[in-house]
Amino acid sequence: MMQQGGQGQQIMVMNTNAKRETGSIARANNIAAAKAVSDIIRTTLGPRSMLKMILDASGGIVLTNDGNAILREIDVTHPAAKSMIELSRTQDEETGDGTTSVIILAGEILHLSQQFLEKNIHPTVIVRAYMKALDAALKVIDSISFPIDVTNRDEMMKIVKSSVGTKFTARMGELIPNLALDAVMCVARKNADGTNDIDIKKYAKVEKIAGGSIDDCTVLRGVMMNKDVVAPGRMKRRIENPRIMLLDCPLEYKKGENQTNVEITKEEDWAVLLKMEEDWIKETCAKIAAFKPDVVVTEKGCSDLACHYLSKAGITALRRVRKTDNNRIARAAGATVVSRVDELRESDIGTGAGLFNVEKIGDEYFTFVVDCKEPKACTVVLRGASKDILNEIERNLIDAMGVARNVVQDPRLLPGGGAVEMAVSRAIAEEATKIEGVEQWPFRAIGAALEVIPRTLAQNCGANVIRTLTKLRAKHAEGEEARTFGIDGDKGTIVDMKELGVWDPYAVKVQSIKTAVESATMLLRIDDIVSGLSQKNSDAAGTGTGVSAGDDD
Repeated sequence: MMQQGGQGQQIMVMNTNAKRETGSIARANNIAAAKAVSDIIRTTLGPRSMLKMILDASGGIVLTNDGNAILREIDVTHPAAKSMIELSRTQDEETGDGTTSVIILAGEILHLSQQFLEKNIHPTVIVRAYMKALDAALKVIDSISFPIDVTNRDEMMKIVKSSVGTKFTARMGELIPNLALDAVMCVARKNADGTNDIDIKKYAKVEKIAGGSIDDCTVLRGVMMNKDVVAPGRMKRRIENPRIMLLDCPLEYKKGENQTNVEITKEEDWAVLLKMEEDWIKETCAKIAAFKPDVVVTEKGCSDLACHYLSKAGITALRRVRKTDNNRIARAAGATVVSRVDELRESDIGTGAGLFNVEKIGDEYFTFVVDCKEPKACTVVLRGASKDILNEIERNLIDAMGVARNVVQDPRLLPGGGAVEMAVSRAIAEEATKIEGVEQWPFRAIGAALEVIPRTLAQNCGANVIRTLTKLRAKHAEGEEARTFGIDGDKGTIVDMKELGVWDPYAVKVQSIKTAVESATMLLRIDDIVSGLSQKNSDAAGTGTGVSAGDDD
């Protein structure tokens, strides 16, 4: 009996050791995959960053240094690598900027975690220390931040310009920052509680038209669509101060959704049936004409007969307009989208637009609803030599609009150029002396990981990394007055960010550090990767277990 009990205990110990080995292998694979993703885009950080040439699935070529755009096109199979790519997407949706920083930071934190795992420090202890370090880092960032007046356009231009300074469009001067600021200020709307509501995804549309000069790029106070009037010869293409009616219903007789059978016993009944349809269209158009609109826009179809009655009443019609465009027109012109003609009221008519105009640009017609009194929706028209250039300009513009939006919503700034990261790193190193036990090492590791940002900036501009970082550490050791010193991404020298005018929005910096630390802790908690798919090469007798450890690729 004693011998059997000893064997059972030995088997339990062996199983426990096997589980530990499996967990350590899985974590090592996860860290390696995360580091590989981080290394891909490390060279795209800073004003002297490299570009990546991406071959997409359709055979097209994309040239960009935007972290999110690069990772979006990468096809990976390892689950941890997929998780890292999701970080970039989350950062882009949340703040619109900092997509490269968050990946580099998360990769560095995981890389530094490897040494603690090798020393058999439990992942829970590491995670607990990381979360304490995150709280300490956020306190330091709050102390460094300072408020800004968002109504001061010169100051706002400096912020947006510094965010675009690392992009392809930096050579265009103040064009992109101006477009981004104009678009954000146009879309901004005050809520009842005093906060700003800025939805640039819904209400700031970017229209790219190949051809023309880059200097022709502009922000329209209103909406632009790739549409022409339904009956060009009979309907006006230019109307000043138009009364606009927006519909979400068809101006044609609705056919049955399923197969509809009609039995006709007399030949005259067919004519009666057609007349009923025509009378319905005539009555609908009469109800519309009673409100005397100049322009009718519908998301559905508009029959030839309806066009006839509308043009006879002097009404211009647009059909099959996208729902998003219809919502933008509603916001810009002060109209309401109506689902049934019977429910129309005078208050639903939009009178806020100054001009309705249809112009031909190149081979296509574009409809403009512009010069609105209080638009709260806008269209950014981008002109350029080719589609590739326009696509890159659009990516840079969306990032710039994200930065401007973040600053308007949370008007606090932080010094750029790695100054914040170095200041937080130094503060964490000082705070670590108060922590007892093994938690002190992982706590310090967060500070060391943050130094990857200034180090990468120095690497990408060809500076001597060790010498430059040593100088920066020495500068920050002088006291709180030196916390605004960082690295000039162009020259690789140590400069005061106040003099250089490089600033980061508070929301972007905090979000990137939070996301990086929390995602690293999540990956460290994973001790095994299992798959619901049956293993390959399993025989018909069902030798496969259906559970497999994570792939090494």
